[in-house]
Amino acid sequence: MSTLVFGHKNPDTDSVCGAIALADLKKKLGEDIAPAMQGELNPESTFVLNKFGVAAPEVVTSYAGKDVYLVDHSDLAQSPDDLADANILGIVDHHKLGDVTTGQPLECWIWPVGCTCTVVASMYKYFDIEIPKDIAGIMLCAILSDTVIFKSATCTDADKEVCAKLSEICGESDLEALGIEMFKVKSAVDGTPIRELVLRDYKDFNMNGKGVGCGQLELVDLSIVDGIKADLEKDIRDLKAEKGHHTVLLMLTDIMKEGTELLIASDDEAVIESTFGIAPVDGKLWLPGIMSRKKQIIPDLEKTFK
Repeated sequence: MSTLVFGHKNPDTDSVCGAIALADLKKKLGEDIAPAMQGELNPESTFVLNKFGVAAPEVVTSYAGKDVYLVDHSDLAQSPDDLADANILGIVDHHKLGDVTTGQPLECWIWPVGCTCTVVASMYKYFDIEIPKDIAGIMLCAILSDTVIFKSATCTDADKEVCAKLSEICGESDLEALGIEMFKVKSAVDGTPIRELVLRDYKDFNMNGKGVGCGQLELVDLSIVDGIKADLEKDIRDLKAEKGHHTVLLMLTDIMKEGTELLIASDDEAVIESTFGIAPVDGKLWLPGIMSRKKQIIPDLEKTFK
C-alpha cells in the first residue's frame, strides 16, 4: 500500500503542487508514495497543472490505516476526519504548528516562508535530487500564487531565490506575466455557484473553543464581484449557521490595490473591531495593505479570542 501525501481541505495550488512535488522527491528517495488531495481542483490549480502537463492527484477522503505525509497544514480542522487513525510520517509546511499530534517521532520541515513549495524545492537541494522541468513549473506557480506575486507580507527572500532557480529550470522568465495570468483565472467568478466561491480557499479554525472560518478570494479587481457581493454576504451568514461558528469571514483581496475588503458574519462584531481597530459598517471592512490570511488576519484574531 502506497504512502499518501496530501494538503488541506479545500485544496489550493500550494497544497496540490506541494503534494505532487513531495511525492516525486520521496519516490526518488526510494519510498512507495503517491500524491492525493482532499477535494477537487480549483480553477487556478487546474490551469497550473494543465500548463505544465502534470496529472492531478487522486481525490481521497479517508486516510485511516494509511501512512501519510501532510503538506501545507498541521491543523486538525483542515485535516481528514479520520486522521487519528492514520500513521503520520512527516509534515512539510509554512504555517504555524497546529494541533496535529503523533505517537512517534516524525520528519518535520516547517519554515517561516511564503509557500510550502519553497520548502519542498529546498528539500530537493538538500537531498541533491534534480527537480524535473514540469515539477519546477508547478512549484513556481504555487509560490507566485501564495506570495501574491511577491506582494504578500508572507513573502521572503528565500521564496524569491527559489523562484529564480525554478524559473531557470522550467523556462518561465516573465514571472509577473505568469502571475497575472494565474490570478485572472483565479478571479473568474462567472457561472460559479456562490458556495463554491466562498469555499474556494476556505479554512476553519478553533480559537479558544470558538469556531472561526475564513475564506479568501484573490481578485485582480474588486469590481469583479460587485454583482454578487450581497449573495456572498448572505452565504457566509448561512455557512456560519450551518457550522455553528462564532464567526465566518470572507476576504475579498484586491491584488493590484494591495488591500482586502473583509465580509463579516459574526456573533460579536466587536471582536473584529478590537482586532483591526476599525468598526465594521454593514458587515464590511476595508483593510489597506492586508493580503495574507495566514500572517495578517488569523494570528491577530487568535490573540483577540484568547
